[in-house]
Amino acid sequence: MVISVASYKGGVGKTTTAIHLAAYFQQLEPTLVLDGDLNRSSLRWAELGKLPFTVVDHRQAAMHISRYKHVIVDTQARPDDSDMKVLAGSCDLLVLPCTPDAISLQVLGDTVEALKKIGAENYRILLTIVPPRPNRDGEEAREYLTKAGLPLFAGSIRRIVAFQRAALEGVTVAEIDRVNLGWADYEAVGEYILKQYSSVAA
Repeated sequence: MVISVASYKGGVGKTTTAIHLAAYFQQLEPTLVLDGDLNRSSLRWAELGKLPFTVVDHRQAAMHISRYKHVIVDTQARPDDSDMKVLAGSCDLLVLPCTPDAISLQVLGDTVEALKKIGAENYRILLTIVPPRPNRDGEEAREYLTKAGLPLFAGSIRRIVAFQRAALEGVTVAEIDRVNLGWADYEAVGEYILKQYSSVAA
């Protein structure tokens, strides 16, 4: 299965999502991360060699991809319409991370419009960096996206400092967060993807 993670906006947890989905699928079968971002964020996360899966530059895909059951693509930041067409057409699922704020939701709307223009339907929105209650930004964003009829993961990724520490230490949040709240969030997303899309990939 090939899963691409993309966003027109930075700071929405794109690389964090790619890394943690890869960690989930690596538990099941060999998984590869292709880093297509000019910032090389996934490669930097992997520099210390502590991640349980392989991360390579996307330009090296041909040398590696045949050895892996699952591939997670950390795409370039702010892809244009032609890039998005290629991304949507070369994966089983396009994950669109979005933070629950007005600007991110507006940019997400632009992304969805671009996908509609090319007839892409293999995408799903993931709310990320959701603040804890009593803040209602996450709930309000979910209500807004649901009313708009957009495909949305049932779960969200909560905002916790463990994700920042994990990136700095070159590990997944499961190694940092003692109660595994952040990992549980991504695990739920991974389980959903496996259930809904593995048959499509097969």
